[in-house]
Amino acid sequence: MSGRSTGPADATPAIGPTLTRLVGAKTVANTALRWLPLFLPTLEPAFSATTTQLTTVLGAGELAGLSTVASGSRLDRARERLVLLVSLGLLTASALIALIGTLTSFAVSFFVLVLAVSNYTVAGQTWISHRVGYGQRARMLGLYETSWALALLVGAPIVAVLINLFGWRGPFVVLGGASAVATFVIASSLPRWVPDVVIEELDPAVPTVRRAAITPTAWLVMVGSATTAMAGLGVFVVSGSWLDDAFGVPTGGIGAVAVAFGAVELVSSLTSAGLADRVGKLRSTLAGLVLLLAGLAIMVSADARLVVGVVGILTFLLGFEFAFVTSLSLVSESVPDARGTTLAVSNAVGTIARAAGAVSSGWLYGVHGIAGTATLAAICALAAIGCLVLSRRRTPRLAAS
Repeated sequence: MSGRSTGPADATPAIGPTLTRLVGAKTVANTALRWLPLFLPTLEPAFSATTTQLTTVLGAGELAGLSTVASGSRLDRARERLVLLVSLGLLTASALIALIGTLTSFAVSFFVLVLAVSNYTVAGQTWISHRVGYGQRARMLGLYETSWALALLVGAPIVAVLINLFGWRGPFVVLGGASAVATFVIASSLPRWVPDVVIEELDPAVPTVRRAAITPTAWLVMVGSATTAMAGLGVFVVSGSWLDDAFGVPTGGIGAVAVAFGAVELVSSLTSAGLADRVGKLRSTLAGLVLLLAGLAIMVSADARLVVGVVGILTFLLGFEFAFVTSLSLVSESVPDARGTTLAVSNAVGTIARAAGAVSSGWLYGVHGIAGTATLAAICALAAIGCLVLSRRRTPRLAAS
């Protein structure tokens, strides 16, 4: 088989151009996903729905992420390309469905959207994990995950302009077209070579599914990562409504705040990429969770002070993004013989957590305001710290790296 690498560590220098394309396509996907919570005040009249109804749709739609469990064995057999392309096709379909303009169509569209983003994300993470050694993996995964920040830094302001010019349908049309272009770029340029780490799994004599079991330690790491994600999404889904309700921030203002969100997340992802491998991935994740908790405390104390509120949510996002992105490296190495399966199962666990977080956060926000949402996020962060600390005691090797 031509084009095979000599191993994960040796492959690291060669993935730069491909990583850039993967990040570009993922930025389109993440923009399609991330603009929705920020602009709920715009979407409520468009779909004749309340904030609680839309956050319930967002939470229920997160369950589409459970589909990654079915992708795990394919990813461990170097089928990342297929999963990436199918996911981008679903991304285009999601935008077209949303244009129908009913609450039901929005629910279906969001389900398909999460299906696309979840599988694309896990496929990209697996592609990197199969080709990059653990000692450098946080750097590469951190760069891959900058797409979340770019979705806000670049995508959200564009969405705000599109809404002001063309109404709520504008972003769906443009993002649908951009996802079609991304599909072509990935299909025409993604290398087909397979690293040695998975070549033996492609031998006909080898069973079609990896037999490595997910260990109790791996479950602790996955739950720690999942509850971190739950804390993040729980706050993010109500962020636009909170900025509007508490401070009267309009659509254009939310777009400007989203740029600040994106800048902070970009700094956080790049910091993870630059420091986590050297400082230690577990220590870095825990430090991010502590910063997340500090951000929540500032948000709750903001009252009607916009500057304090924005500082609080930016601090929260800085800690969340740093903790979550770094935790992905821990997950990827928790079962080294089945990285794709482990990342896929971890995403499914995270899906359940994020869905519960989105629905619960919307309800708590409706009843108790931002204090209710912040309390839920704090409980999730503390649970994540507990799981990760316990995993450290069980696996000193991962704790030290």
